[in-house]
Amino acid sequence: DLGSDAISMGISTGLLGALLVFAFMVGIYGRWGFIACLGLAVNIGLTFGILALLGATLTLPGIAGFILSIGMAVDANILINERIREETRRGQKAMNALNAGFQRAFSTILDSNVTSLIAISLLFLFGSGPVRGFAVTMAVGLLISMFTAISLTRLVMEWRVRKLGNQPLKITGIKWLDTVSENTIPFMRARYAGLIASAILSLASILLFFKPGLEYGIDFSGGSVIEVQAPGVSVSDLRAQLNTHNIDQVALQEFGSDGHYLVRLPIQSVEDVATGNKVQAIKDQVLTLSPDASSPRVEMVGPRVSGGFGDATILAMILAGFGMLVYLWVRFESHFALAATLTLALDITKTIGFFALTGVEFNLTAVAALLALVGYSVNDKVVVFDRIREKLRDDPKKPFMQTLNESITSTLTRTIFTSVVTFLALLPMGIAGGSAVSSFALPMLFGIVIGTSSSILIAAPIVNWLGIKRERRGKGQLRPLLVESEAEKLP
Repeated sequence: DLGSDAISMGISTGLLGALLVFAFMVGIYGRWGFIACLGLAVNIGLTFGILALLGATLTLPGIAGFILSIGMAVDANILINERIREETRRGQKAMNALNAGFQRAFSTILDSNVTSLIAISLLFLFGSGPVRGFAVTMAVGLLISMFTAISLTRLVMEWRVRKLGNQPLKITGIKWLDTVSENTIPFMRARYAGLIASAILSLASILLFFKPGLEYGIDFSGGSVIEVQAPGVSVSDLRAQLNTHNIDQVALQEFGSDGHYLVRLPIQSVEDVATGNKVQAIKDQVLTLSPDASSPRVEMVGPRVSGGFGDATILAMILAGFGMLVYLWVRFESHFALAATLTLALDITKTIGFFALTGVEFNLTAVAALLALVGYSVNDKVVVFDRIREKLRDDPKKPFMQTLNESITSTLTRTIFTSVVTFLALLPMGIAGGSAVSSFALPMLFGIVIGTSSSILIAAPIVNWLGIKRERRGKGQLRPLLVESEAEKLP
Protein backbone atom coordinates (compact mmCIF):
# COMPACT_ATOMS: atom_id res chain seq x y z
CA ASP A 1 0.00 0.00 0.00
CA LEU A 2 2.78 2.41 0.93
CA GLY A 3 4.69 1.66 -2.27
CA SER A 4 1.75 2.27 -4.59
CA ASP A 5 0.85 5.51 -2.80
CA ALA A 6 4.44 6.73 -2.97
CA ILE A 7 4.82 5.91 -6.66
CA SER A 8 1.48 7.55 -7.45
CA MET A 9 2.55 10.64 -5.54
CA GLY A 10 5.90 10.71 -7.32
CA ILE A 11 4.28 10.50 -10.75
CA SER A 12 1.68 13.17 -9.98
CA THR A 13 4.21 15.61 -8.51
CA GLY A 14 6.56 14.85 -11.41
CA LEU A 15 3.88 15.64 -14.00
CA LEU A 16 2.97 18.83 -12.15
CA GLY A 17 6.63 19.84 -12.04
CA ALA A 18 7.00 19.16 -15.77
CA LEU A 19 3.89 21.24 -16.51
CA LEU A 20 5.29 24.15 -14.47
CA VAL A 21 8.55 23.91 -16.44
CA PHE A 22 6.69 23.86 -19.77
CA ALA A 23 4.53 26.82 -18.74
CA PHE A 24 7.60 28.82 -17.72
CA MET A 25 9.46 28.13 -20.97
CA VAL A 26 6.48 29.03 -23.17
CA GLY A 27 5.75 32.11 -21.05
CA ILE A 28 9.31 33.38 -21.35
CA TYR A 29 10.34 32.37 -24.87
CA GLY A 30 7.00 32.04 -26.67
CA ARG A 31 7.09 29.78 -29.75
CA TRP A 32 10.80 29.12 -29.21
CA GLY A 33 9.98 27.97 -25.70
CA PHE A 34 7.38 25.65 -27.21
CA ILE A 35 10.11 24.14 -29.40
CA ALA A 36 12.21 23.58 -26.27
CA CYS A 37 9.20 21.90 -24.62
CA LEU A 38 8.83 19.65 -27.67
CA GLY A 39 12.44 18.56 -27.19
CA LEU A 40 11.77 17.99 -23.48
CA ALA A 41 8.71 15.85 -24.28
CA VAL A 42 10.83 13.67 -26.59
CA ASN A 43 13.48 13.62 -23.86
CA ILE A 44 10.93 12.26 -21.36
CA GLY A 45 9.72 9.59 -23.79
CA LEU A 46 13.25 8.46 -24.70
CA THR A 47 14.29 8.36 -21.03
CA PHE A 48 11.39 6.10 -20.09
CA GLY A 49 12.08 3.95 -23.16
CA ILE A 50 15.76 3.44 -22.31
CA LEU A 51 14.97 2.76 -18.64
CA ALA A 52 12.47 0.13 -19.77
CA LEU A 53 15.07 -1.33 -22.12
CA LEU A 54 17.56 -1.55 -19.23
CA GLY A 55 14.92 -3.21 -17.06
CA ALA A 56 15.21 -0.46 -14.44
CA THR A 57 12.89 -0.60 -11.43
CA LEU A 58 10.67 2.43 -10.85
CA THR A 59 11.58 3.68 -7.36
CA LEU A 60 10.74 6.92 -5.59
CA PRO A 61 14.36 8.19 -5.67
CA GLY A 62 14.38 7.23 -9.37
CA ILE A 63 11.33 9.43 -9.95
CA ALA A 64 13.06 12.22 -8.01
CA GLY A 65 16.11 11.86 -10.26
CA PHE A 66 13.89 11.94 -13.31
CA ILE A 67 12.22 15.17 -12.14
CA LEU A 68 15.60 16.76 -11.44
CA SER A 69 16.91 15.69 -14.84
CA ILE A 70 13.98 17.51 -16.48
CA GLY A 71 14.90 20.69 -14.62
CA MET A 72 18.57 20.38 -15.59
CA ALA A 73 17.73 19.43 -19.19
CA VAL A 74 16.02 22.80 -19.62
CA ASP A 75 19.38 24.42 -18.82
CA ALA A 76 20.75 23.46 -22.24
CA ASN A 77 17.75 25.00 -24.01
CA ILE A 78 18.00 28.19 -21.95
CA LEU A 79 21.72 28.43 -22.73
CA ILE A 80 21.04 28.04 -26.45
CA ASN A 81 18.17 30.55 -26.49
CA GLU A 82 20.15 33.14 -24.55
CA ARG A 83 23.16 32.73 -26.84
CA ILE A 84 20.96 33.14 -29.92
CA ARG A 85 19.39 36.27 -28.41
CA GLU A 86 22.87 37.72 -27.83
CA GLU A 87 23.88 37.07 -31.43
CA THR A 88 20.61 38.62 -32.67
CA ARG A 89 21.24 41.77 -30.60
CA ARG A 90 24.67 42.02 -32.27
CA GLY A 91 22.93 42.29 -35.63
CA GLN A 92 23.44 38.76 -36.91
CA LYS A 93 21.00 37.42 -39.50
CA ALA A 94 18.56 34.72 -38.39
CA MET A 95 20.42 31.61 -39.55
CA ASN A 96 23.83 33.02 -38.61
CA ALA A 97 22.56 33.87 -35.13
CA LEU A 98 21.15 30.36 -34.77
CA ASN A 99 24.39 28.68 -35.82
CA ALA A 100 26.55 30.94 -33.66
CA GLY A 101 24.26 30.44 -30.67
CA PHE A 102 24.49 26.66 -30.86
CA GLN A 103 28.23 26.77 -31.47
CA ARG A 104 28.92 29.03 -28.50
CA ALA A 105 26.60 27.10 -26.18
CA PHE A 106 28.02 23.67 -27.02
CA SER A 107 31.21 23.79 -24.93
CA THR A 108 29.29 25.13 -21.92
CA ILE A 109 26.66 22.39 -22.23
CA LEU A 110 29.39 19.75 -22.53
CA ASP A 111 31.37 21.00 -19.51
CA SER A 112 28.33 21.39 -17.27
CA ASN A 113 26.95 17.94 -18.13
CA VAL A 114 30.29 16.18 -17.69
CA THR A 115 30.76 17.69 -14.22
CA SER A 116 27.26 16.55 -13.26
CA LEU A 117 27.92 13.06 -14.64
CA ILE A 118 31.09 12.79 -12.51
CA ALA A 119 29.00 13.11 -9.34
CA ILE A 120 26.29 10.81 -10.70
CA SER A 121 28.77 8.08 -11.66
CA LEU A 122 30.06 8.05 -8.07
CA LEU A 123 26.49 7.66 -6.85
CA PHE A 124 26.22 4.54 -8.99
CA LEU A 125 29.57 3.13 -7.90
CA PHE A 126 29.17 3.66 -4.16
CA GLY A 127 25.39 3.77 -3.76
CA SER A 128 23.00 0.90 -3.28
CA GLY A 129 19.45 0.05 -4.27
CA PRO A 130 17.33 3.21 -4.57
CA VAL A 131 20.38 5.51 -4.78
CA ARG A 132 21.65 3.60 -7.80
CA GLY A 133 18.19 3.95 -9.33
CA PHE A 134 18.46 7.70 -8.87
CA ALA A 135 21.92 7.73 -10.48
CA VAL A 136 20.86 5.67 -13.51
CA THR A 137 17.79 7.84 -14.13
CA MET A 138 19.79 11.06 -13.83
CA ALA A 139 22.57 9.81 -16.11
CA VAL A 140 20.17 8.62 -18.80
CA GLY A 141 18.19 11.88 -18.58
CA LEU A 142 21.28 14.09 -18.91
CA LEU A 143 22.74 12.16 -21.85
CA ILE A 144 19.44 12.21 -23.71
CA SER A 145 19.00 15.92 -22.96
CA MET A 146 22.32 16.65 -24.69
CA PHE A 147 21.12 14.73 -27.74
CA THR A 148 17.69 16.38 -27.92
CA ALA A 149 19.03 19.91 -27.29
CA ILE A 150 21.87 19.73 -29.81
CA SER A 151 20.17 17.73 -32.57
CA LEU A 152 16.37 17.60 -32.36
CA THR A 153 15.82 21.11 -31.01
CA ARG A 154 18.29 22.51 -33.54
CA LEU A 155 16.55 20.79 -36.46
CA VAL A 156 13.16 22.18 -35.44
CA MET A 157 14.59 25.67 -34.86
CA GLU A 158 16.34 25.63 -38.25
CA TRP A 159 13.07 24.60 -39.89
CA ARG A 160 11.33 27.50 -38.17
CA VAL A 161 14.02 30.00 -39.23
CA ARG A 162 13.71 28.89 -42.86
CA LYS A 163 9.96 29.45 -42.61
CA LEU A 164 10.64 33.02 -41.45
CA GLY A 165 12.42 33.82 -44.70
CA ASN A 166 14.00 37.28 -44.49
CA GLN A 167 12.25 38.16 -41.23
CA PRO A 168 14.54 38.76 -38.23
CA LEU A 169 14.79 36.09 -35.55
CA LYS A 170 13.15 37.35 -32.34
CA ILE A 171 13.26 35.34 -29.13
CA THR A 172 11.36 37.03 -26.35
CA GLY A 173 12.49 37.30 -22.75
CA ILE A 174 11.88 39.50 -19.71
CA LYS A 175 12.45 43.12 -20.73
CA TRP A 176 13.55 44.47 -17.35
CA LEU A 177 16.01 41.60 -16.93
CA ASP A 178 17.37 42.23 -20.43
CA THR A 179 17.82 45.90 -19.55
CA VAL A 180 19.72 44.96 -16.39
CA SER A 181 21.94 42.51 -18.28
CA GLU A 182 22.85 45.08 -20.93
CA ASN A 183 24.55 47.20 -18.26
CA THR A 184 27.51 45.78 -16.37
CA ILE A 185 26.58 45.29 -12.71
CA PRO A 186 29.53 45.75 -10.30
CA PHE A 187 29.00 42.48 -8.44
CA MET A 188 32.63 42.41 -7.34
CA ARG A 189 32.09 45.42 -5.09
CA ALA A 190 30.22 43.06 -2.78
CA ARG A 191 32.97 40.42 -2.86
CA TYR A 192 34.14 40.93 0.73
CA ALA A 193 30.60 41.04 2.12
CA GLY A 194 29.65 37.91 0.17
CA LEU A 195 32.71 35.93 1.28
CA ILE A 196 32.37 36.98 4.94
CA ALA A 197 28.63 36.17 5.03
CA SER A 198 29.25 32.81 3.36
CA ALA A 199 32.07 31.94 5.79
CA ILE A 200 29.91 32.84 8.80
CA LEU A 201 26.99 30.71 7.57
CA SER A 202 29.28 27.76 6.83
CA LEU A 203 30.92 28.05 10.26
CA ALA A 204 27.48 28.14 11.90
CA SER A 205 26.50 25.07 9.87
CA ILE A 206 29.58 23.18 11.10
CA LEU A 207 28.65 24.02 14.70
CA LEU A 208 25.09 22.80 14.05
CA PHE A 209 26.54 19.57 12.69
CA PHE A 210 28.09 18.85 16.11
CA LYS A 211 25.18 20.19 18.13
CA PRO A 212 22.30 19.40 17.80
CA GLY A 213 23.71 17.21 15.01
CA LEU A 214 21.99 15.37 12.18
CA GLU A 215 18.87 13.23 12.45
CA TYR A 216 20.50 10.11 11.02
CA GLY A 217 18.20 7.69 9.27
CA ILE A 218 18.30 3.97 9.70
CA ASP A 219 20.69 3.73 6.73
CA PHE A 220 23.46 5.21 8.90
CA SER A 221 22.46 4.61 12.50
CA GLY A 222 21.20 1.05 12.18
CA GLY A 223 18.12 -0.31 13.94
CA SER A 224 14.47 -0.61 12.93
CA VAL A 225 11.88 1.80 11.61
CA ILE A 226 8.17 1.02 11.86
CA GLU A 227 5.65 3.15 10.05
CA VAL A 228 2.40 3.34 11.99
CA GLN A 229 -1.02 4.53 10.82
CA ALA A 230 -3.20 4.94 13.90
CA PRO A 231 -6.21 7.22 13.25
CA GLY A 232 -7.26 9.27 16.27
CA VAL A 233 -4.15 8.47 18.35
CA SER A 234 -2.04 11.43 19.51
CA VAL A 235 1.74 11.23 19.83
CA SER A 236 1.53 11.73 23.61
CA ASP A 237 -0.92 8.84 23.96
CA LEU A 238 1.29 6.60 21.86
CA ARG A 239 4.40 7.50 23.84
CA ALA A 240 2.62 6.93 27.17
CA GLN A 241 1.34 3.54 26.01
CA LEU A 242 4.82 2.39 24.98
CA ASN A 243 6.43 3.69 28.20
CA THR A 244 3.82 1.90 30.31
CA HIS A 245 4.97 -1.43 28.85
CA ASN A 246 8.70 -0.65 29.22
CA ILE A 247 9.17 0.13 25.52
CA ASP A 248 10.92 3.43 26.18
CA GLN A 249 14.00 3.24 23.95
CA VAL A 250 12.14 4.47 20.88
CA ALA A 251 11.91 7.76 19.01
CA LEU A 252 8.55 8.91 17.69
CA GLN A 253 8.16 11.20 14.70
CA GLU A 254 4.92 12.52 13.23
CA PHE A 255 4.65 12.89 9.46
CA GLY A 256 2.00 13.34 6.82
CA SER A 257 -1.59 13.43 8.05
CA ASP A 258 -2.79 12.99 11.65
CA GLY A 259 -2.20 9.54 13.07
CA HIS A 260 0.87 8.78 10.93
CA TYR A 261 4.07 8.09 12.87
CA LEU A 262 7.55 6.69 12.42
CA VAL A 263 8.68 4.61 15.40
CA ARG A 264 12.47 4.17 15.52
CA LEU A 265 14.17 1.43 17.53
CA PRO A 266 17.91 1.48 18.24
CA ILE A 267 20.15 -1.37 17.11
CA GLN A 268 18.81 -4.64 18.52
CA SER A 269 20.43 -7.96 19.36
CA VAL A 270 20.63 -10.68 16.74
CA GLU A 271 17.95 -12.64 18.59
CA ASP A 272 15.52 -9.68 18.65
CA VAL A 273 16.03 -9.04 14.94
CA ALA A 274 15.55 -12.71 14.08
CA THR A 275 12.40 -13.18 16.15
CA GLY A 276 10.96 -9.70 15.61
CA ASN A 277 9.79 -9.66 19.25
CA LYS A 278 10.30 -5.93 19.88
CA VAL A 279 8.73 -4.92 16.59
CA GLN A 280 5.73 -7.12 17.28
CA ALA A 281 5.43 -5.73 20.82
CA ILE A 282 5.19 -2.20 19.45
CA LYS A 283 2.56 -3.26 16.91
CA ASP A 284 0.52 -4.91 19.67
CA GLN A 285 0.56 -1.77 21.81
CA VAL A 286 -0.50 0.39 18.88
CA LEU A 287 -3.41 -1.99 18.18
CA THR A 288 -4.42 -1.71 21.83
CA LEU A 289 -4.83 2.06 21.36
CA SER A 290 -6.42 1.84 17.92
CA PRO A 291 -7.87 -1.47 16.61
CA ASP A 292 -7.87 -0.01 13.08
CA ALA A 293 -4.14 0.74 13.17
CA SER A 294 -1.80 -0.69 10.55
CA SER A 295 1.95 -0.93 9.96
CA PRO A 296 2.58 -0.79 6.20
CA ARG A 297 6.37 -0.58 6.47
CA VAL A 298 9.09 -2.07 8.66
CA GLU A 299 12.80 -1.57 7.87
CA MET A 300 15.75 -3.18 9.63
CA VAL A 301 19.43 -2.35 9.10
CA GLY A 302 22.33 -3.86 11.06
CA PRO A 303 25.33 -1.91 12.37
CA ARG A 304 27.77 -3.44 9.90
CA VAL A 305 25.63 -2.43 6.93
CA SER A 306 24.97 1.09 8.25
CA GLY A 307 28.68 1.59 8.93
CA GLY A 308 29.46 0.55 5.35
CA PHE A 309 26.94 3.11 4.06
CA GLY A 310 28.68 5.85 6.05
CA ASP A 311 32.15 4.95 4.76
CA ALA A 312 30.93 4.75 1.16
CA THR A 313 29.20 8.14 1.50
CA ILE A 314 32.33 9.93 2.72
CA LEU A 315 34.41 8.30 -0.01
CA ALA A 316 31.87 9.27 -2.70
CA MET A 317 31.86 12.92 -1.57
CA ILE A 318 35.67 13.12 -1.56
CA LEU A 319 36.00 11.46 -4.97
CA ALA A 320 33.28 13.69 -6.44
CA GLY A 321 35.13 16.82 -5.36
CA PHE A 322 38.47 15.46 -6.59
CA GLY A 323 37.04 14.37 -9.97
CA MET A 324 35.53 17.78 -10.63
CA LEU A 325 38.73 19.51 -9.50
CA VAL A 326 40.75 17.53 -12.04
CA TYR A 327 38.27 18.09 -14.87
CA LEU A 328 38.02 21.86 -14.30
CA TRP A 329 41.81 22.10 -13.92
CA VAL A 330 42.22 20.54 -17.37
CA ARG A 331 39.37 22.46 -19.05
CA PHE A 332 40.03 25.87 -17.50
CA GLU A 333 42.96 26.61 -15.17
CA SER A 334 44.08 25.77 -11.66
CA HIS A 335 42.56 28.86 -9.99
CA PHE A 336 39.17 28.25 -11.64
CA ALA A 337 39.20 24.63 -10.42
CA LEU A 338 40.22 25.61 -6.88
CA ALA A 339 37.58 28.37 -6.77
CA ALA A 340 34.85 25.92 -7.82
CA THR A 341 36.00 23.35 -5.24
CA LEU A 342 36.13 25.89 -2.39
CA THR A 343 32.70 27.26 -3.32
CA LEU A 344 31.33 23.71 -3.41
CA ALA A 345 32.68 23.09 0.09
CA LEU A 346 30.86 26.22 1.31
CA ASP A 347 27.63 25.13 -0.43
CA ILE A 348 27.76 21.62 1.04
CA THR A 349 28.44 22.81 4.60
CA LYS A 350 25.43 25.13 4.42
CA THR A 351 23.26 22.26 3.19
CA ILE A 352 24.49 20.08 6.06
CA GLY A 353 23.50 22.95 8.37
CA PHE A 354 20.05 22.89 6.77
CA PHE A 355 19.69 19.20 7.69
CA ALA A 356 20.76 19.89 11.28
CA LEU A 357 18.57 22.99 11.70
CA THR A 358 15.38 21.56 10.20
CA GLY A 359 15.70 17.99 11.49
CA VAL A 360 15.19 16.50 8.01
CA GLU A 361 16.33 12.88 8.14
CA PHE A 362 19.83 12.26 6.81
CA ASN A 363 19.72 8.96 4.92
CA LEU A 364 20.85 7.51 1.59
CA THR A 365 18.31 9.68 -0.24
CA ALA A 366 19.92 12.71 1.43
CA VAL A 367 23.30 11.57 0.10
CA ALA A 368 21.79 11.45 -3.38
CA ALA A 369 20.59 15.03 -2.82
CA LEU A 370 24.05 16.20 -1.74
CA LEU A 371 25.80 14.64 -4.73
CA ALA A 372 23.10 15.96 -7.07
CA LEU A 373 23.67 19.41 -5.56
CA VAL A 374 27.40 19.05 -6.18
CA GLY A 375 26.70 18.44 -9.87
CA TYR A 376 24.08 21.19 -10.06
CA SER A 377 26.22 23.77 -8.26
CA VAL A 378 29.27 23.08 -10.44
CA ASN A 379 27.00 23.26 -13.48
CA ASP A 380 26.18 26.85 -12.50
CA LYS A 381 29.82 27.76 -11.91
CA VAL A 382 30.92 26.27 -15.23
CA VAL A 383 28.55 28.55 -17.16
CA VAL A 384 30.03 31.65 -15.50
CA PHE A 385 33.60 30.36 -15.85
CA ASP A 386 33.03 29.59 -19.53
CA ARG A 387 31.95 33.19 -20.15
CA ILE A 388 34.96 34.50 -18.20
CA ARG A 389 37.27 32.37 -20.36
CA GLU A 390 35.55 33.59 -23.53
CA LYS A 391 35.97 37.26 -22.56
CA LEU A 392 39.58 36.71 -21.53
CA ARG A 393 40.31 35.31 -24.97
CA ASP A 394 38.55 38.21 -26.67
CA ASP A 395 40.44 40.84 -24.68
CA PRO A 396 43.28 39.49 -22.48
CA LYS A 397 44.41 43.01 -21.50
CA LYS A 398 41.09 44.10 -19.96
CA PRO A 399 41.21 44.46 -16.13
CA PHE A 400 40.35 41.08 -14.63
CA MET A 401 37.75 42.44 -12.21
CA GLN A 402 35.91 44.15 -15.07
CA THR A 403 35.93 40.88 -17.00
CA LEU A 404 34.40 39.13 -13.98
CA ASN A 405 31.65 41.74 -13.63
CA GLU A 406 30.81 41.56 -17.34
CA SER A 407 30.76 37.75 -17.32
CA ILE A 408 28.45 37.47 -14.31
CA THR A 409 26.12 40.12 -15.73
CA SER A 410 25.96 38.56 -19.20
CA THR A 411 25.08 35.14 -17.73
CA LEU A 412 22.65 36.53 -15.13
CA THR A 413 19.52 35.85 -17.21
CA ARG A 414 20.54 32.25 -17.83
CA THR A 415 21.46 31.71 -14.15
CA ILE A 416 18.12 33.03 -12.90
CA PHE A 417 16.02 31.20 -15.51
CA THR A 418 17.73 27.84 -14.95
CA SER A 419 17.42 28.11 -11.17
CA VAL A 420 13.74 29.05 -11.40
CA VAL A 421 13.02 26.15 -13.77
CA THR A 422 14.79 23.56 -11.60
CA PHE A 423 13.10 24.99 -8.50
CA LEU A 424 9.68 24.72 -10.17
CA ALA A 425 10.38 21.13 -11.25
CA LEU A 426 11.09 20.07 -7.65
CA LEU A 427 8.61 22.32 -5.83
CA PRO A 428 5.56 19.98 -6.09
CA MET A 429 7.62 17.09 -4.73
CA GLY A 430 8.91 19.27 -1.89
CA ILE A 431 5.38 20.34 -0.94
CA ALA A 432 3.40 17.12 -1.46
CA GLY A 433 6.08 14.44 -1.59
CA GLY A 434 5.80 13.38 2.04
CA SER A 435 8.48 11.85 4.26
CA ALA A 436 9.64 9.35 1.63
CA VAL A 437 11.33 12.05 -0.49
CA SER A 438 11.62 14.97 1.95
CA SER A 439 15.31 14.10 2.48
CA PHE A 440 15.84 14.74 -1.25
CA ALA A 441 13.40 17.45 -2.32
CA LEU A 442 13.73 19.88 0.61
CA PRO A 443 17.57 20.10 0.68
CA MET A 444 17.57 20.29 -3.12
CA LEU A 445 15.25 23.32 -3.04
CA PHE A 446 17.48 24.92 -0.42
CA GLY A 447 20.62 23.98 -2.35
CA ILE A 448 19.36 25.53 -5.58
CA VAL A 449 19.05 28.89 -3.83
CA ILE A 450 22.48 28.53 -2.19
CA GLY A 451 24.18 27.28 -5.36
CA THR A 452 22.75 30.10 -7.48
CA SER A 453 23.78 32.83 -5.06
CA SER A 454 27.27 31.36 -4.67
CA SER A 455 27.74 31.33 -8.45
CA ILE A 456 27.19 35.09 -8.45
CA LEU A 457 28.66 36.25 -5.14
CA ILE A 458 31.20 33.63 -4.00
CA ALA A 459 32.87 31.78 -6.89
CA ALA A 460 33.94 34.89 -8.85
CA PRO A 461 35.49 36.66 -5.80
CA ILE A 462 37.54 33.53 -5.06
CA VAL A 463 38.65 33.37 -8.71
CA ASN A 464 39.58 37.06 -8.47
CA TRP A 465 41.63 36.52 -5.30
CA LEU A 466 43.44 33.50 -6.75
CA GLY A 467 43.85 35.30 -10.10
CA ILE A 468 45.57 38.27 -8.42
CA LYS A 469 48.02 35.92 -6.72
CA ARG A 470 48.59 34.26 -10.09
CA GLU A 471 49.35 37.59 -11.78
CA ARG A 472 51.87 38.43 -9.05
CA ARG A 473 53.76 35.29 -10.03
CA GLY A 474 53.87 36.55 -13.61
CA LYS A 475 51.27 34.15 -15.00
CA GLY A 476 48.24 34.99 -17.13
CA GLN A 477 44.66 34.05 -16.31
CA LEU A 478 44.65 31.42 -19.08
CA ARG A 479 47.33 29.24 -20.56
CA PRO A 480 49.39 31.38 -23.01
CA LEU A 481 48.96 28.83 -25.81
CA LEU A 482 45.17 29.05 -25.57
CA VAL A 483 45.16 32.84 -25.66
CA GLU A 484 47.52 32.98 -28.64
CA SER A 485 45.63 30.36 -30.66
CA GLU A 486 42.39 32.23 -30.15
CA ALA A 487 44.01 35.57 -30.93
CA GLU A 488 45.15 34.22 -34.32
CA LYS A 489 41.52 33.61 -35.27
CA LEU A 490 40.51 37.22 -34.67
CA PRO A 491 40.21 39.42 -37.77
